[in-house]
Amino acid sequence: MKQTRKETSVITTTARVPAREARRRRRTSARLWAGQILLAFVFVSAAVPKLSAQPGMVHEFAQIGAGQWMRYLVGTTELAGAIGLLTPWLAGLAAAGLAAEMAGATIINATVLRGIPQYSGMWVLHSGTGVLTLVLCALSALLAYRRRQQIKDLPTVMRRCLTMATRTGTDVTDGGNTR
Repeated sequence: MKQTRKETSVITTTARVPAREARRRRRTSARLWAGQILLAFVFVSAAVPKLSAQPGMVHEFAQIGAGQWMRYLVGTTELAGAIGLLTPWLAGLAAAGLAAEMAGATIINATVLRGIPQYSGMWVLHSGTGVLTLVLCALSALLAYRRRQQIKDLPTVMRRCLTMATRTGTDVTDGGNTR
């Protein structure tokens, strides 16, 4: 069968579209990874003072009135979220969890800490904690939205991992020791 000139141009055109799409996806993925690395750095930087019981953090959580257990919970959540952002198959879920945590932090900053004189100006200042938590919430939510396909695929990935562990004779409940 003879190819006509029109068929060749259509084939050529469709062959170029996937290459462009692949380049666009690689650029988008690189930008997302850059954002994830930056957010992970910010969240590790925020978690360390909470977990190391720096006096400023101890005082701030005492002012909130939830107790010091809340400081450890928030610090652990931020650290786990930062690690999750750097784990390819957990990045979307980690970003969603961090967005939820930052939403809670924004509410606390806007309601509880706003009434305390030493924190009252922080909500309206651009360098204040309230605005920072709002920005981190928005960035984490955007990242979670862009990684939403990973979140949807997570149950499939987990099933695949469990199936592979079962086939290799590894018991995932006993720390990975073989049977």
